[in-house]
Amino acid sequence: MRRLKVFKSLLIDSLDVITHGSRKYHLWMGFLTFVMLVGMYCYSIQLDQGLSVTGMTDRVSWGLYISNFTFLVGVAAAAVMLVMPTYVLRDIDFKQAVLIGEGLAVAALIMCLAFVVADMGGPSVLWHMIPGIGVFNFPSSMLTWDVIVLNGYLFLNISIPYYILFRHYQGKDANPKIYVPGALISVFWAVSIHLVTAFLYQGLQARPFWNNALLGPRFLASAFAAGPALIILVLAIIRNYTAFKVENKTIGKLAMIVTVAAQINLIMLVSELFKEFYAPTHHSESAYYLFFGLHGKNALLPWIWTSIPLNVLATVLLTFGKLRNNFKVLYFCCFILFVAIWIEKGFGLIVPGFIPGPYGKIAEYTPTGVEIGVTMGIWALGAFVFTILAKTAIKIETGKLRYKRKGSE
Repeated sequence: MRRLKVFKSLLIDSLDVITHGSRKYHLWMGFLTFVMLVGMYCYSIQLDQGLSVTGMTDRVSWGLYISNFTFLVGVAAAAVMLVMPTYVLRDIDFKQAVLIGEGLAVAALIMCLAFVVADMGGPSVLWHMIPGIGVFNFPSSMLTWDVIVLNGYLFLNISIPYYILFRHYQGKDANPKIYVPGALISVFWAVSIHLVTAFLYQGLQARPFWNNALLGPRFLASAFAAGPALIILVLAIIRNYTAFKVENKTIGKLAMIVTVAAQINLIMLVSELFKEFYAPTHHSESAYYLFFGLHGKNALLPWIWTSIPLNVLATVLLTFGKLRNNFKVLYFCCFILFVAIWIEKGFGLIVPGFIPGPYGKIAEYTPTGVEIGVTMGIWALGAFVFTILAKTAIKIETGKLRYKRKGSE
């Protein structure tokens, strides 16, 4: 009964925290709310008229939604780069930022599930994904495995931080015997969510562009570059606008993770390019379309030739310790690396897998305004959720939000 009272008090206090703040905070939340409303309006058009209002067709059936889904799975998995050093290796330098990283993972996973809902056309077909009720097709379907690991990882990233914050809210220390086993499971689960997503593409025999043994490892390398890069940018904002101070050493260690992962990702990219272009076959047509265009069709050229220079520039700058330790340079590199990998795992991976089709036909894809509106709305939803989680967690961790005992309590 007492725990229910504490939980009720936590909800009330959290609601008070997230509804009060500076003018900049209210402007930020108002902006996100406006973008979400625009996204809801665009989604209502899609619900009314169907997926025909998007740029997707029977030739290119995965577009902006699945591109963002694939990228955000990696962002969610990147939380392991904070969880493992903190809970497993006992690195105190990461302890300050681990709850922020897990909050970011929760927001990313919510966006992942929202993009899946958007891509399926509407929530009315989601009952098919419920085991025992819908046509779940378990265990042969990789998509069902993806649903399971994503929801499992979401549960872990909600329950572990909740337990820690619930204890700190009461002014007590969290018991490692309770949360460390869950943290250990989440380390392996984080790797599995992105590998299963990679296997989902690799298992499609009619799409030779994805039939690559390096796809899984490269998914992980790009995730461990883009995810921590975003965490660094978020921590920079938190350091500037809140009382939650993150040490330079923490950001420095995260920067090293980003650097190594970006270097590995770049090496794998070179390996893939060598395989595609040194001894090309008819299976290399998708890569030719992506990088050079094919039969006069070249819609993806601006995207990929923006991504690769940004990727190389960020990786080269981060490689030099003197530049990496300059926070202005570091933040710039993290931003352009994040953008580069977003393009690479979206328009550079998903769309060219469908072009040319199995019968050689080239049907190009361009997202419509409705798709862009829904996508922006879902990203705003993720930012809104993360802001709420981070604001509450920071108040608790800085000791400004505590359970007020009444009477004998």
